[in-house]
Amino acid sequence: MSDLARLTMFEARSGLRAKKFSARELAQAHLAAMAAARSLNAFITETPDRALAQADASDARLARGDGGMLEGLPLAIKDLFCTKDVLTTACSHILDGFRPPYESTVTAKLWQAGAVMLGKTNLDEFAMGSSNATSCRGPVENPWRRRGDNRPLVPGGSSGGSAAAVAARMALGAIGTDTGGSIRQPASFCGVVGVKPTYGRCSRWGVVAFASSLDQAGPMTRSVSDAALLLAAMAGHDPKDSTSAPLAVPDFNAAMTGDIHGLKIGVPTEYRVDGMPMAIEALWRDGIAWLKEAGATPVEISLPMTKYALPTYYIIAPAEASSNLARYDGVRFGLRVPGDSLDAMYEKTRAAGFGAEVKRRVLIGTYVLSAGYYDAYYVRAQKIRTLIARDFAQAFEQCDAILTPTTPSPAFAIGERQDDPVTMYLNDVFTVPANLAGLPAISLPAGLTEDGLPLGLQIIGRAFDEQTMFRVAGVLESAAAFVAEPGQPGGVERTMAARGT
Repeated sequence: MSDLARLTMFEARSGLRAKKFSARELAQAHLAAMAAARSLNAFITETPDRALAQADASDARLARGDGGMLEGLPLAIKDLFCTKDVLTTACSHILDGFRPPYESTVTAKLWQAGAVMLGKTNLDEFAMGSSNATSCRGPVENPWRRRGDNRPLVPGGSSGGSAAAVAARMALGAIGTDTGGSIRQPASFCGVVGVKPTYGRCSRWGVVAFASSLDQAGPMTRSVSDAALLLAAMAGHDPKDSTSAPLAVPDFNAAMTGDIHGLKIGVPTEYRVDGMPMAIEALWRDGIAWLKEAGATPVEISLPMTKYALPTYYIIAPAEASSNLARYDGVRFGLRVPGDSLDAMYEKTRAAGFGAEVKRRVLIGTYVLSAGYYDAYYVRAQKIRTLIARDFAQAFEQCDAILTPTTPSPAFAIGERQDDPVTMYLNDVFTVPANLAGLPAISLPAGLTEDGLPLGLQIIGRAFDEQTMFRVAGVLESAAAFVAEPGQPGGVERTMAARGT
């Protein structure tokens, strides 16, 4: 049964429909994998009874020939999505004990498609972080290790639990959220595929909010085709979300024709940053060469406002966070610390409930929104955001998709950068611009460092043109031929057969 946990989503779907195994057997295999890898701390709430009940219902539907798009496929859910009657905390003490009486739109779509919930995954508190080290439930360990070095590494953040679960074969796929790279960066660190769809492609209703104009739900899987399948089930217009786009959901897998002849691939000069490891620069050159060999034409493009993306993001995102997190006051739900007055109760609850990184961002956000600083910081950041979006619009007049590295470094050791928030924020230097512009982007594993850690390449597409993004990603995935895997918890990678190694 352990072999069932090594299948891709498409392989598992085919096996279920051919009755080679049952949905219950598939769920049991993944529950066993979860139990064997608990030391990674990827899951913070396991739901085995629900998983088996959903699997049995899937088996009944499959027997009738009524299987849905994701029928019987076990998934991991980031603990930022509200799941009815299942603990949902955003990995913050301030939401201790919160069991939503409603289901998020995205997860409701997954259950309607027949998916099975294995449990809720760990994340940086309120999705604020790039290492999954700010969680009140403790850090997640990346299942990968440097060759010859057994120190535990970060999985990236904030969707580190989801990325680790997929990489360690605990789930066929997972869902996360991406505000400034929180799907793509952990996907790169963990050697899996992660997609941030166009802003508005997936509903945000029922997702615990961080920065409302940036947050977007997306899939994390072990192949590009699996990501396309999972996104198709997640996406769609939702009248409960005013930012949800009233557009039909395309067949993303049908767009993956394997043919990119005639496409122009933009290569932005501004993404060559000082201090970037040679391995990442070399992999980027390999990616350009692979796409050129497949018939695409590389085109040098300029995104001059890129250098302002990080400071812009770290004004806008904290500003929106300070507003969104004002609702956590100890009155309606979650943690309450009594005080001598209402104000004292607010202060004590928020002091005890929020972690250091959340407090830092709330303070920054409150500062930039305060009288006397609003125009100097927040308004100026919004103007620069418009210019960043304009850069991309002009670039897409010259190309069909953009190729960049996903991250400026591979995974680093837990605690290595925790005392330097500015260095930690630099992890998002390649991912943040797509969020500010609302564009779709995908990270896929494409190579390894000399000490055996995965590296990702990122493809950015036009707004609501995920089809071209997936089309290019499928070709890049085939060319990279990444087959390396992480070892068991505490071990090093078993397979070093990625292309170029």
